[in-house]
Amino acid sequence: MKYQAEVRISLKKGMLNPEASTIQRALALLNYHVEDTKTAETVTFSLEAKSPEDAREEVDQMCQRLLCNPIIHDYHITVIPGDE
Repeated sequence: MKYQAEVRISLKKGMLNPEASTIQRALALLNYHVEDTKTAETVTFSLEAKSPEDAREEVDQMCQRLLCNPIIHDYHITVIPGDE
């Protein structure tokens, strides 16, 4: 069966995030004052698997081997049935 997967990748709490800091400073220059700015990356794709659990396990392996650095990143996986 085909599944749609979405992986949301963000830096772990306490990691320096220069991109978020730059965004926060730029917004302040435009008179928008925000706190606790965070950035995240989203990766989406479709894959074949026997079950949603198998799809999630395969995506988790992808995250650990390529998509994320588990030392500095947190990630959240969403798997839904796709179109046949």
